[in-house]
Amino acid sequence: MSTSAKIILDSISPHGDRLTTMEVTFHRFVLAEFNTHRMFSRNSASSRAIPVYKMVERAEETPAFPLVWASEQKGMQGGEELRGDDLDLAQDLFNRVHDNTILLVKQYLAWVHANDENPQLHKSLLNRLLEPFLWHTVIVSSTEWDNFFHQRCSPLAQPEIKAAAELMREAYEASTPHLLNHGQWHTPYIDEHDHALTDQQKQFVSAARCARVSYLTHDGVRDPSHDLELFHRLISARPGHWSPLEHVAIPADGGRWKAKGNFKGWAQLRHEFEPQGRPVVEIEEVDE
Repeated sequence: MSTSAKIILDSISPHGDRLTTMEVTFHRFVLAEFNTHRMFSRNSASSRAIPVYKMVERAEETPAFPLVWASEQKGMQGGEELRGDDLDLAQDLFNRVHDNTILLVKQYLAWVHANDENPQLHKSLLNRLLEPFLWHTVIVSSTEWDNFFHQRCSPLAQPEIKAAAELMREAYEASTPHLLNHGQWHTPYIDEHDHALTDQQKQFVSAARCARVSYLTHDGVRDPSHDLELFHRLISARPGHWSPLEHVAIPADGGRWKAKGNFKGWAQLRHEFEPQGRPVVEIEEVDE
């Protein structure tokens, strides 16, 4: 695994407001910097949701080590890259911490499994130990990217988030958004295989698939029925899990659909639901 960015869906409204959804993978240890950009709607893989054995496997087989081994100096930016023995010593430190962390977590899991009467520490805590060595996948949608690119493609940015931002900018600039007229929805992860779904079902399935990055990757077989089940769980939870519904949006028309939330010129599906979690319209089921 490595830093990557790809366009999932790129749309433009009749008024010229562009809404782009990307899937981005970067070093987990720069997630906090990514999350400071408030114009983004985002969902990402959760350490609270993914089984420990999967996280151990990922950290062991494809660890996310630093891209640049900078020397210490005053300020937030590192100095010149370490070389020779200094570089070897620094990389050996990371390797030993990584290997020992994996070993200790594996030893703990083996001990618990050998003693069935002992409860295991929850994955939301065990997985935190592995986060410094993990890659992280984020689904992000926005109508405003300039400030992010300005801040994170800068030489002053940490190299790991800079690498992701540069790939995101390349993907954004290479993509041509398709026009959505009034009444048409921006629905990430909906493709030709979903042609049998109604427009409403596509909206809900799209939101569920944006949420699903918290549970598993989008590789493999998709099941709209399972996606709708997940959507029901998202909106019926107390409190509701509303953020995945932000990626699904319709061009604002000044009438029925008014721009709300953090998208310019778009109305988000999230705002079609009451605070209590009851949908404004009845939810259709997927035909078997």
